[in-house]
Amino acid sequence: MVQELLGAAVAAGCAGLVYLAMAARVVKQYERGVLFRLGRVSGDARPPGLTLIIPIVDRLQKINMQIVTLPIPAQEGITRDNVTVRVDAVVYFRVVDAESALVKVEDYKFAVSQMAQTSLRSIIGKSELDDLLSNREKLNEGLELMIDSPAVGWGIQVDRVEIKDVSLPDTMKRSMARQAEADRERRARIINADAELQASKKLAEAAQQMSDQPTALQLRLLQTVMAVAAEKNSTLVLPIPVELLHFLEKGPQQLPASNGDGGQRTG
Repeated sequence: MVQELLGAAVAAGCAGLVYLAMAARVVKQYERGVLFRLGRVSGDARPPGLTLIIPIVDRLQKINMQIVTLPIPAQEGITRDNVTVRVDAVVYFRVVDAESALVKVEDYKFAVSQMAQTSLRSIIGKSELDDLLSNREKLNEGLELMIDSPAVGWGIQVDRVEIKDVSLPDTMKRSMARQAEADRERRARIINADAELQASKKLAEAAQQMSDQPTALQLRLLQTVMAVAAEKNSTLVLPIPVELLHFLEKGPQQLPASNGDGGQRTG
């Protein structure tokens, strides 16, 4: 009799352990468990830790609540200014309602991926090339809004959307390179012309100052001689005053005139 009781107790204990092993579930810290009882959602999502279910009757589905990084494949489209481009992006989202993400959509990751691709093609068609290249923050915000609007009903929150790369045709790259080079050359010419204008104004002021003060010209000549003499070279600089050149120009003209006057007096 005692042996039968011991055997029954052992059997009951084994059955209890098997039942506990079948009923026990562990939900990780970054997960939430949605319990289906006979096909219907039962209660709220199970929190992290050890939870028990009824074997065969209940089924516990775990949902990852971490932020998911979803790359969007490169989408090819034509911008509003008729330029063919290929754009790829990345979406960061997370599940905020485990029950909705599991019940309202079949595969929430695939749904978000398809919505992101469709929204990206729509953004390409509505934008110009300059916006894709230089105004990405505004496009990221618009793309995030387009993806987040339907995702809210699925229990998903889109945290961030970033456009990673914009690929252009080779012909467009060469055209943009020529345009940028021409623009840089234009700016360089404008800067050189402005420098020449400023230098000419300063030289004109200096010439006016030297004409008012002749000694300033002599001092400038002496400074030039000293600068040349400081260098170890064989160049010899002899500054000639401008007044001497004027005298030499006027000398031959005055000489014939004086000879003519003397002849008349002799006669």
